[in-house]
Amino acid sequence: MTQPADTSRAAAAAMPRGLFVYLLFYGGMTVLAGVLAFKQVQLWPTELAVESGIFAFLLLVVISSTIAQLYGEKLASRLVWWGFLPLAVSATLIWVVLSLPASPEMVEFRGTDLAAFETVLSQTPRIMMAGPAAYIVSLLLNVWIFSRLRGEGEGNTLGLMARGAIASALSQAIDSVIFVTLAFYGEFDITNLMIGQVIAKVVLSIVLVPFLIVGGVALAKRLDRTAAA
Repeated sequence: MTQPADTSRAAAAAMPRGLFVYLLFYGGMTVLAGVLAFKQVQLWPTELAVESGIFAFLLLVVISSTIAQLYGEKLASRLVWWGFLPLAVSATLIWVVLSLPASPEMVEFRGTDLAAFETVLSQTPRIMMAGPAAYIVSLLLNVWIFSRLRGEGEGNTLGLMARGAIASALSQAIDSVIFVTLAFYGEFDITNLMIGQVIAKVVLSIVLVPFLIVGGVALAKRLDRTAAA
């Protein structure tokens, strides 16, 4: 009776520490991205604007690329699919909390806070569908491109940075097209919004992602070494 449990414990103990940390981090970022997306920020010194959820989403790109680099493309792709789980659970919990009546004290004394809470967390059905659709397509595409560009060898740091930038830029452009189209097409002219989002996300992918992937790989290797010591 104890053999399956012993096998499970052994498998858990054998998991690289870097992978374990990134799995936890990934789940948190999938949830946080949707909350941060409510605010748009300007990318100084340009006039480009981007929804703030991109910062958490780019970390998802970095984590999935790091896992593909160190632990394999299949595991990275599985992580992207399993990322739906925290998304689904968080969306369900948000719906439940929004459906429950607020306390009389909050309605009377903290009405502004209640209105802000409901405004930020309430989303239209189109946006709720657009987010996961863009998420799954763009991140699977990122992992696929990143892995295909790797070839047979490990490559050097500059190669790693170039692969990360190319994969992230292409996947983020597709992400913008899918999300903006599904969320807003037919409500207004989405041309300027889509162009601005694509340019902003591609710029961030080129400027930030390569360095973050190099740092992410180095951190995971260090965590793995300290666990093995």
